[in-house]
Amino acid sequence: MITVLRLGHRINRDKRITTHVALVARAFGADKILVDTKDKKIEETIHSVCERFGGNFEIETGVNGKKTLREWPGEIVHLTMYGAELDRVVKKINRNSDLLVVVGSEKIPGFVYELADFNVSVGNQPHSEVAALAVFLDRYNKGSWLNKKFDGKLQIVPSDKGKKVVSKE
Repeated sequence: MITVLRLGHRINRDKRITTHVALVARAFGADKILVDTKDKKIEETIHSVCERFGGNFEIETGVNGKKTLREWPGEIVHLTMYGAELDRVVKKINRNSDLLVVVGSEKIPGFVYELADFNVSVGNQPHSEVAALAVFLDRYNKGSWLNKKFDGKLQIVPSDKGKKVVSKE
């Protein structure tokens, strides 16, 4: 099971980015996202996407991030510019263990670096946490997310031009 922990979510400032983190988590193979700030609107948005497009993705907001990190039974990967190289670390992660992927928004407290099993750098330049999560999940899942079936009410059909959406209703 892959769970994403979003730390430092600020409702007025980060709602779009946190929503995108959740959408990327869902599409790229995670099973759940935990957000440290209670935010009913993001919960509703993600539930709506899952209802329309399918999948068993879960969202929970208002979680205690520090407690989650301390009590996590599996391995913890913290995505940061200051960590070890992604390709080197991905090979070391225990795939038989539940994985918690930590993605921050504002400055991350030092305890996150200490509690993480791996502090992973997805490039050493400033960039989006959305991009970091997408690249990490792609590498970790070896591209398998591309073949994941969501079996929703709506299905997007690949098309060279235009939008093709099939409704199962």
